[in-house]
Amino acid sequence: MSSTAAVDPSDPAFELHRGGKLAVASTVPLGTREDLSLAYTPGVARVCEAIAADPALVDEYTWVPHTVAVVTDGSAVLGLGNIGPRAAMPVMEGKAVLFKQFGGVDAVPICLDTQDVDEIVSVVTALAPSFGGINLEDISAPRCFEIERRLDEALPIPVFHDDQHGTAVVVLAALRNAATLLSRKLGDLRVVVSGAGAAGVAVTKMLIAGGVSPDELVVCDSRGILHGGRPDLTPVKAELAELTNAAGRVGGITEALRDADVLVGVSGGQIPEDAVAGMAPGGAVFALANPTPEVHPEVAARYAAVVATGRSDYPNQINNVLAFPGIFRGALAARATRITEGMKVAAADAIAAVAVEAAWSDGAHQAGVGNGQLRIDAIVPSPLDPRVAPAVAEAVSEAARRDGVARG
Repeated sequence: MSSTAAVDPSDPAFELHRGGKLAVASTVPLGTREDLSLAYTPGVARVCEAIAADPALVDEYTWVPHTVAVVTDGSAVLGLGNIGPRAAMPVMEGKAVLFKQFGGVDAVPICLDTQDVDEIVSVVTALAPSFGGINLEDISAPRCFEIERRLDEALPIPVFHDDQHGTAVVVLAALRNAATLLSRKLGDLRVVVSGAGAAGVAVTKMLIAGGVSPDELVVCDSRGILHGGRPDLTPVKAELAELTNAAGRVGGITEALRDADVLVGVSGGQIPEDAVAGMAPGGAVFALANPTPEVHPEVAARYAAVVATGRSDYPNQINNVLAFPGIFRGALAARATRITEGMKVAAADAIAAVAVEAAWSDGAHQAGVGNGQLRIDAIVPSPLDPRVAPAVAEAVSEAARRDGVARG
C-alpha cells in the first residue's frame, strides 16, 4: 500500500498531525538591533568563550540542562514493530510533547537510520553534549539492553530506556497500591511476569527492587517458564532464570499461574482463561499489552480483585506518562549523572502516593475497597493529574542526592 493510499483525510488523527506536533520558539526578544547583537553576534561570542574556559557553564547559559533527546531506531514502535525511523517520527514527536506538557522538559525527537548497536552508541555519544539527558525509545530487545548499558557507562548524563523502566516504575506503583487494597505485603505475593523482552526484564528487576521476593517471582516467555534447565535461554533470560523461580517451576503459563497472586502481562501474547482461573482467588491481573491485553479485562475480573491494563478506555491504565516526565525533570534538576534503581523506586512510591492523595482529595475514598482510601479502579493516578510529575520529580531529585549521583 502506498503512503497516499494509507492517508484517510476524514480521520482527525491525520489532520492533527499535519505539519508535525512540534516547533522551536525563542525565549528571548529579537525586536531591535541590540537584541540581535546580544542573542547572536557579537554578544554570543563572549558566552562561547566563557563556556570554552569552563565547560560547566553550559548548564547555566544554554538549554542543555533542561533538554532531552528522544532517540529511536524505529525497530519496535508501539505495537507496530520494525517500521523504521521515518514512520517512528510521529511517536517521537508525541513523546516530546508529553515531556513538555507534563514535565516542563524540552525534548527533541531524533530518529536514526541505523539499527546497528555500535553505530547507535557512537551517534548518540557524539550528540550528547547538546542534551541534559537521553531517552531511548522503541528500540527492540535484546539490542536495547546493550545500547542503554554502553551509553550509561559512556555518558555523564542520565540515560533511560522508557519502554523498560517507565513501564516498570508504573507497574511497581500500581502493585504497591493493589497490595494495600488486598491487605497484603509485596514480599508475600507470588508474582508471574509474562514476557521476557525489554519491559519484562525491567519489570522483574523493578519489582524485586521494590520488595517482591525473587523466590516467589516467575518469568515466562513464549516457550514457557524461565528456569536454569532450559538450554535455549539468551544471556539476559538466563540471568532472570538465576534471579527468580527458586522453586524450579517448569512448564508453560498455566503451570506458572497456578496459585499465583499476581499476573503482570507485558508480552503481547494471549493467555487462556483457564490459566487465569488457576490463580489464587482475590489477586491482581495487570494485562498490559496494547491494544489487545493478554487477558480481556472482563475475563480477568472474574478471577482477580484488581485489574489493570495499558489501555485508556479501561480503569487502572498503566501509562508511562506517569513516570518519564517527572523522572527526567527530577534527574535534570539534580544534575544527576545517571538514573539509579533508588531513583526509580522513589518515582514509583511517589506515583503510588499521589493515587492515595487523589482518592482523599476527590472524595473517592467513600467508594474505596480494602482500606477506605484507595479505589479499586484507581490504583494509579490519572495521566492528566497535574500532581504527578512534580511529586515524582521531587522524589527522584532527593533519591539522586541520597544515591550520590547528583551534581547540583
